[in-house]
Amino acid sequence: MNSLVRTSKASLWLKNLNPTVTSVRNHWNKDFKPGLYPTTEEERVAAAEKYGIHPKEYELYPDDGNGNGDYPKLPDIGADLRDPFYPWDSPELKRNFGETLHENFDYLREDRMDEGKTQFRPLWVLWAQTIGVIGGIGLVYYLTKDIRMIIPVVPPELPKDGKVHYTFEPNN
Repeated sequence: MNSLVRTSKASLWLKNLNPTVTSVRNHWNKDFKPGLYPTTEEERVAAAEKYGIHPKEYELYPDDGNGNGDYPKLPDIGADLRDPFYPWDSPELKRNFGETLHENFDYLREDRMDEGKTQFRPLWVLWAQTIGVIGGIGLVYYLTKDIRMIIPVVPPELPKDGKVHYTFEPNN
């Protein structure tokens, strides 16, 4: 058990070079951890400066007990709508170093949905599509169930009336 607890300087150095640790460290800044919900104008201005947002553009989530605190409410703009030719510090995520992350950053990446491009359909349209596909498959089956789609084969030769149709004796 003692050997599991011991760490050397080399293992700590290698741990800091781990790409997963490095990527997490680059994408979540400990200084951006939400503080308490600002109650005065001075606290609000200080929180806006903390996140690098102009105080007039600084908008908060409602204080409904979800723990957002002073974290800013950023617009729902996904990575798909950002300029692909801009020299981003992190081009795979289309963001710059130190940029405040959206609360739903995991949902707004390029490989996920994008609020600006997603078109939502009414529920009746989804039901009509589902019933149309299932009904179309059922209709094709109903119209073609009498059509043989197999290759005909000779029926097997089975014994009749208990006669033996094979023998293991040599022909003389």
